[in-house]
Amino acid sequence: MTPDLIVQYIFSGITIGSIYAIVAIGFNIIYNATGIINFAQGEFLMLGGMTAISLSSVMPLPAAILCAVLITACAGGLIEIVFLRWLKNPTQMRLIVITIGLSIMLREAALHIWDEKVRSLPYFTGNEISAIKFLGAFISPQVLWVLGITGAIVALLSLFFNMTMTGKAMRACSANKTAAGLCGISTGNMVTLSFMISAAIGALAGCVISPIAQTQYDCGTPLAIKGFTVAVLGGLGNSTAALVAGLVLGLLEAFSVSVLPMAYKDVIAITILLMVLFFKPSGLFGAREAAGR
Repeated sequence: MTPDLIVQYIFSGITIGSIYAIVAIGFNIIYNATGIINFAQGEFLMLGGMTAISLSSVMPLPAAILCAVLITACAGGLIEIVFLRWLKNPTQMRLIVITIGLSIMLREAALHIWDEKVRSLPYFTGNEISAIKFLGAFISPQVLWVLGITGAIVALLSLFFNMTMTGKAMRACSANKTAAGLCGISTGNMVTLSFMISAAIGALAGCVISPIAQTQYDCGTPLAIKGFTVAVLGGLGNSTAALVAGLVLGLLEAFSVSVLPMAYKDVIAITILLMVLFFKPSGLFGAREAAGR
């Protein structure tokens, strides 16, 4: 394996790992606020990407992405209000089944709205042939957008949960929902907000990866599986560790193609998920119980 190829694999792994990390962070935001593992998280990426693609034909790309993020955030809040808020002391199994059902429902709705065609947003800057050469590797300009937005999401979430009253209220709901309610915090609204933030992050991720990964009605499920693997690997609820775990999984997948057929790439994520669940269920970095930590 030549040095140029190694650098190419590294950048490929970092890019796909960043995408997995964003999905995992979406899982963690909802898990921290509610204890729910939202298996519809991948559909938020699909919904954001497909909505932006449709809107980009009638408005400038930045406005289309902004509207797609807002629409998806509202959809996330509506899902929580309609399907989850009315439940009284539901079991974890019931919540998992509901979110899996919501994932299927959103996927089928997208099939009827957008059909089976594969679509994509245009590159934010440059195009597929305007690659940047770095240390012998060729990097798409869109990759820099993926890495930059991932870093911005992590930094902004850290500031939100640690520096704002709303973020601290969400953390309080995570630590003790009953005590938070007694202190005057609207726990129901905090849960809805967690779904909206998670959906918005997923939608933004779906938009930024669309030019390089393309988008179709069923693209969310594979990403949800990888994102959940990363969330478990980093420790459920630990969003900072999710970034590291995402990069680890992305690099493993990128380098695996040099020794394994491409068809076996997904096996790596499933194998890692099973090993972590068997031997260290708290994750390699340990789970966190408060959002944003």
